Amino acid sequence: MKAGFIGAGKVGFSIGKHLTAHGTEVSGYYSRTPESSRQAAEFTGSRQYMSLKQIAEDSDILFLSVCDSAIAPVWEQLKKLPLQNKLICHFSGVLSSGIFSDIERVHAYGYSVHPLFAFSDRYESYRHLADAFFTIEGNPEQIHSIEKIFNSCGNHTAVISPEAKVRYHAAAAVASNLYVGLAFLAEEMLQDCGFSPEAAHEALAPLIRGNAENIVSSGPVQALTGPVERNDTDTAAAHLSCLTGQEREIYRLLSLKVLQAAQQRHPDRDYREMKGVLQ
Repeated sequence: MKAGFIGAGKVGFSIGKHLTAHGTEVSGYYSRTPESSRQAAEFTGSRQYMSLKQIAEDSDILFLSVCDSAIAPVWEQLKKLPLQNKLICHFSGVLSSGIFSDIERVHAYGYSVHPLFAFSDRYESYRHLADAFFTIEGNPEQIHSIEKIFNSCGNHTAVISPEAKVRYHAAAAVASNLYVGLAFLAEEMLQDCGFSPEAAHEALAPLIRGNAENIVSSGPVQALTGPVERNDTDTAAAHLSCLTGQEREIYRLLSLKVLQAAQQRHPDRDYREMKGVLQ
């Protein structure tokens, strides 16, 4: 099965290289920026295409590796072409395959494919993609073909429903982007205590790294430490007393979620007083 890429940014570069490295033939790249498609084709040992028609003719599966706002406009152009039995995929985390309007009319199959992965560099990110988890959503008739492509690359996959896409993507944002927000808040708080920005970052780095490693290796419940897990109400109350406004609310709400994890870990421990402190 030949895979063509429409769009040649970090995602297109990385996934194309990932596929070629694991035996899937990449027909090539088309981009509105010819220099980008040329570089991507060179990087993956494939072909640069100068028209949608050419890449569609030469590919069994088309990956739309473009920004979310460009998916629908590109599809409007694509669906004017002969697409019978072709698989059409996009990589948006939040959009479903429903964005491929009238796809049944052109007798093609639509899918959303999303890697739980942060693409930082178009030439290097592919090296770590084998560890990424991919979710797939779309027409059940050929969904096994998409799974097979990524399973053959060593990736774990899961099929989700179109209704779950937005909540799924929000979960990814909580684990990735919002985690960054918490680290940013923690560094700000240390700076309030007299740390320089550099010292705050250096001080927290081992704590953040160790916590992340424990979560990955043991799961969030077993990785849990701190005053809420210990049922140390005096410390939790002291923390809340020194916080104001938004930071106090962030601490309180996240501690209530931590409390749920603590209750799961210690079902025989009485956390009612802690719950009262946090509410």
